[in-house]
Amino acid sequence: MFSSTKKDEYYQALLAKDSQYEGVFYVGVKTTGVFCRPTCPARKPKFDNCEFFSNAQEALLASFRPCKRCQPLSHPNQVSDLVQALVGAVEENPEKRWKDRDFEELSVNSSIARRQFQKRFGMTFVEYARARRMGIAMKQIRSGKRVIDAQVASGYESGSGFRDAFSKIMGTPPSAKGTHKILKAAWIDTRLGPMIAVADDDHLYLLEFVDRRGLEREVERLRKRTKSKIIPGDAKPIDLIRVELELYFSGKLKQFTTPICLLGSDFQKSVWCALLQIPYGQTCSYADLAKSIGNKSAYRAVANANGCNQLAIIVPCHRVINSNGELGGYGGGIKRKEWLIHLEKEA
Repeated sequence: MFSSTKKDEYYQALLAKDSQYEGVFYVGVKTTGVFCRPTCPARKPKFDNCEFFSNAQEALLASFRPCKRCQPLSHPNQVSDLVQALVGAVEENPEKRWKDRDFEELSVNSSIARRQFQKRFGMTFVEYARARRMGIAMKQIRSGKRVIDAQVASGYESGSGFRDAFSKIMGTPPSAKGTHKILKAAWIDTRLGPMIAVADDDHLYLLEFVDRRGLEREVERLRKRTKSKIIPGDAKPIDLIRVELELYFSGKLKQFTTPICLLGSDFQKSVWCALLQIPYGQTCSYADLAKSIGNKSAYRAVANANGCNQLAIIVPCHRVINSNGELGGYGGGIKRKEWLIHLEKEA
């Protein structure tokens, strides 16, 4: 998230159509739902209606679609015909999950598409398509209960785009007569990017960055383990973690009190419980973590359990580093891991 000063700077660049800021930021316009380049010729929005992003993926995950006038992802002077064609194909059906046969139908080499998207946007085509699809579903989560209530009341006769996109991320929405356990999903904006929280009235089950790779699979596992349906909305644990995250990112909170539910194997739970014992501001190695659970040779299994943690930040897997002092992996991205460790050590 940008500071107020940086947002003011970007807004002035937007008003001036300053070409020096091309590639530096994108702007999402809340009133139209599109995101643009700094030099977009369209009428400029009010400052309060702008959201600024450092890259296209962030804008897509925040549910904005590419502007047709400035073409932020397919400007003719900047990208190939192949990229323009694929961006257009996604916009024709943004909820679609792309497979190899889809590329074959378009006579496109998937490897070439991957490389060209990676070079131009810093993400593969599949990651782009996924971000666009996720953004549609996440938009409904941001909207809260009113959207899902309206859809349930209408029996899902309308809003098929909503139904399809949401169900691909969260599972089939419940019917008005559904008897399944209900979990609520909510969007939380943080200093390190948007997160999604999933909870019932008593416990938080999932807290993850929206752009985490494999998030859809995590949600699917959660849904199956709890035999639940997931709908947009708030719950007490979500309200609490929203407040606690704000305090944590401000350096004012060292211990979370939001009630959580750990879903996993006995071994995974032992690792996650050990993670909760790592003091704020300190780090340990995977080998040390393995020793702490009484199985010093299981450091690889410990690393895998670390990667399966569904409660980012609360269960502090970011505090585990390699034995040589290097940061190692992190589901939310190495930059976030580095930022979190620095925050805790400074605080």
